[in-house]
Amino acid sequence: MVDLTGKKVAFLLTDGYEDSELTSPWEAVEKAGAAAELVAPKVGEVEGKNGHKQSVDRTSGGADAGSYDALVLPGGVVNADHLRMDADSVAFTKAFFDAGKPVAVICHGGWILTDADVLRGRTLTSYPSLKTDLANAGATWVDQEVVVDHGLVSSRTPDDLPAFNAKLVEEIAEGRHEGQKA
Repeated sequence: MVDLTGKKVAFLLTDGYEDSELTSPWEAVEKAGAAAELVAPKVGEVEGKNGHKQSVDRTSGGADAGSYDALVLPGGVVNADHLRMDADSVAFTKAFFDAGKPVAVICHGGWILTDADVLRGRTLTSYPSLKTDLANAGATWVDQEVVVDHGLVSSRTPDDLPAFNAKLVEEIAEGRHEGQKA
């Protein structure tokens, strides 16, 4: 088993996220020994589309990517659409790429990557409806269970969570990736 003791992982999301795309990767990184923190545009609590509620640890405007070893971007249409319109969340996301740190995105979570302008020359997957948006942002889109591109981990749907979680933990353990630069 991979040991992530001493690592800290940010989960960036807001209301309307896909519940399992938060809870399953969160459990995977904690089981591997990492600390997980929920980052959101506003203080308080966020609620998933199926009713899971979780307290916000830090706002995206008050969070520093330098304090984390990796970033996870859960999906959910409403969550992803609202996050990409929040300038602090976009800047926080881009900072992980600038630092070469692992980023994991699933389902609709990839929308924010278009606004962060970090997709040119990258290969990733997502929920199929994002294919054109990601391609227009310069990415090569593929329909695969999980794709890893220099520290960027991507998957399509909750059905892919076992493979997504395994690669997420592996990439966090590997640390910085030079090819992850924006």
